Amino acid sequence: MREFFREIVHALEAGGPVELVSVVSSEGSTPRGAGAMMAVFPGGAITGTIGGGNVEFECQQLAAQLLEQQADALRQFRFVLGDAASLGMVCGGGLTVQLQYLPAGDAHAIAVLRDLMEADGGSRDTWLLRRIDGERVTAMGLADRTGCRHLDAPPEDLDRLLGNDTVFADGWLAIPAVKAGRTYLFGGGHVSQALVPVLSSVGFRPVVYDDRPEFADPALFPRAERTLCGDFTRLAEQVTVTPEDYVVVMTRGHQADYEVLTQVLRSGAKYLGCIGSKRKLALCQERLLENGFTEAEYSRLHAPIGLAIGAQTPEEIAVSVAAEMIAVRAGLDPRR
Repeated sequence: MREFFREIVHALEAGGPVELVSVVSSEGSTPRGAGAMMAVFPGGAITGTIGGGNVEFECQQLAAQLLEQQADALRQFRFVLGDAASLGMVCGGGLTVQLQYLPAGDAHAIAVLRDLMEADGGSRDTWLLRRIDGERVTAMGLADRTGCRHLDAPPEDLDRLLGNDTVFADGWLAIPAVKAGRTYLFGGGHVSQALVPVLSSVGFRPVVYDDRPEFADPALFPRAERTLCGDFTRLAEQVTVTPEDYVVVMTRGHQADYEVLTQVLRSGAKYLGCIGSKRKLALCQERLLENGFTEAEYSRLHAPIGLAIGAQTPEEIAVSVAAEMIAVRAGLDPRR
């Protein structure tokens, strides 16, 4: 999301207006759910997406009109043949979309979005809040669990708005724009090199750790947030894994995998995955149980890692691992 908001800020600072398009709510089968966003610029250029297809096309056309009118709008779209508001699609669902006009050089919008970009590099969940009166956005700011920023009058029931999903209630739209937590990849080999750009492109924040300088080289991982070089037996010197974090273990050998797992199994990380054959993982499990870990603790580990899609190459394995992590982030258990 950081790049999305950066493009908006650059456009505003360069002297152009922006129409920010947000999915407020969705029902049934829709291209994208609530919280999806896109920005439309003068001339028709866009960044982000609300799902493509007819609804995105219609919103682009409407946004172009609203840019000329310097106006906001709130619109409903139906994907049911024969419905009066239908777009001729047969998905069977519907979307409510809010379009917000941001004037060129809007100092308040720029401050909010720059703050949001900074939050994207931090360790707190952050929500983009907007108050919608009728069709107009009358206030915009940010919130985290400590309170609100950039708002003169915060929502009365802030806790109700700060959920895992987008909430539109009592005239307030709250979009969870920043998810706290990093993804620690222990091992910088071929699979990690393929996995980092995939994870970065879908909103994870990869940090690569290896005990070999040549495999902790930032040049190998231009999409990683950081690269770290250190001993696999002393992770705490550079890394603190929290319950908001994701952990991917794919070192060069069984012993290093074991050393890492002894330090992260009890971290409470949101996701724990370890690459390897069933035999290697069985031996690792046996050693962990012999050394005081429980079956319940080991059962949190996704091993073998990734969805079972027959992946063979590093690039295919990267897709399977990223897909499993996306499922976990969405609150699903892909092992069921």
